[in-house]
Amino acid sequence: MPTLLARHAEVLVTMDDRRREIRDGALFVRDNLIEQVGPTSELPATADEIVELRGHVVLPGLVNTHHHLYQTLTRAVPGAQDANLFNWLKTLYPIWANLTPEGIRVSTLVGLAELALSGCTTVSDHLYVFPNGCRLDDEIEAARQIGVRFHASRGSMSLGESKGGLPPDRLVEDEAVILKESQRLIEAYHDPSPSAMIRIVLAPCSPFSVTGDLMRESAALARQYDNVHLHTHLAETLDEDEFCLKQFGHRPMAYMEAVNWLGQDVWFAHSVYLNDAEIGLAARTGCGVAHCPTSNMRLASGIAPIRKMRSAGVKVGLGVDGSASNDGSHMLAEARQALLLSRLGSALEGASLSTAEGKTSPVMTAREALEIATRGGAAVLGRDDIGCLEPGKCADFFAINLNRLDYAGGLHDPVAAVIFCAPQTADYTVVNGKFVVKNGEVVTVDMWRVAERHNQVARGMVIDN
Repeated sequence: MPTLLARHAEVLVTMDDRRREIRDGALFVRDNLIEQVGPTSELPATADEIVELRGHVVLPGLVNTHHHLYQTLTRAVPGAQDANLFNWLKTLYPIWANLTPEGIRVSTLVGLAELALSGCTTVSDHLYVFPNGCRLDDEIEAARQIGVRFHASRGSMSLGESKGGLPPDRLVEDEAVILKESQRLIEAYHDPSPSAMIRIVLAPCSPFSVTGDLMRESAALARQYDNVHLHTHLAETLDEDEFCLKQFGHRPMAYMEAVNWLGQDVWFAHSVYLNDAEIGLAARTGCGVAHCPTSNMRLASGIAPIRKMRSAGVKVGLGVDGSASNDGSHMLAEARQALLLSRLGSALEGASLSTAEGKTSPVMTAREALEIATRGGAAVLGRDDIGCLEPGKCADFFAINLNRLDYAGGLHDPVAAVIFCAPQTADYTVVNGKFVVKNGEVVTVDMWRVAERHNQVARGMVIDN
């Protein structure tokens, strides 16, 4: 089996249970697994491939727990630039109705390349619009080309405007078709084993776009299989609260309980408007949350109570969310945003920074933001084989060269600098023991040609609309 040695890192951040940070650190990889981690002097001196990382910080691959890759095609659409969630959706639904299989393919390649360049090695994507012959298979194939670890969520919308839902009727699907397709995808692609590169998730879109019956039946179907998880948007805005109370007689979290959507196999996107009792319910039942700070600011949705959630024991990961409500796919930027937004929220609640030596900070720290982006995301997705760098884990990591203008002066604490300084691209990103990014470039796909084709498709979608 091929071996890889990454050595002489300025600091290697393990994110293991002891949170070790190893100076002059190294990793020895055999095939797709980490075999040894430690100081360079203690690891083998030879391997099939050796990467010298002097001046670099090495971290576990970042884990993106919520995205809509197809939305790279509709960034910065004028009518959606200054809208709240519901109006943003109503503006974009007619454009998304023009989506094609080719659009799915190129948008997936673009979004995953951006993520890999930001140090992201595992991506969960939520695709819930399937017009014009589009299938989840289209993005699974593109993910295989890029080479990232991929949790493909088979989203769905079945509650159209004529039945009291938000999406137009032409974008919803028959529920029997949704369930049949969900089962086909699980049986065709889902890999429940450790080190899996592809897993399938069932993901009815939101309380305002599917029925309670579809929620219940999707949960029942997923639980017939090993490691098939469940995902949906929840408690993102006050509009959603009002919709759920009017339509179902419950707040969003109580509605999830009513349709059997609580458990270790469930995670929710956003969860901005959870109260203390609902946070406690999520913690007791093992539900996870994908925190999407940029999207929540972009759509003026609010500040999710992330520190309360983590204190209560809720699993929390990060999501860049759709590239039309973020307009980028940069996981390091998202981790930085999580720190800054959390600190703003703490200040609004009356907390302040402390300068006393050794005193526990009342606000999110840089290392806590990195933990959420790595171990936190792994826990949300139900994986114990990623999120940290230690023997037996998947060989997923990235390295950033600190010897650049953007980190000048940051060597006082290189680990914190990765979060506090302006977000940068990775010099190396390795997934499953293979390079996806090398010397700052994606090496698995010709991204210049893809970007050109992507823009042609994007223009066509808006013009045709």
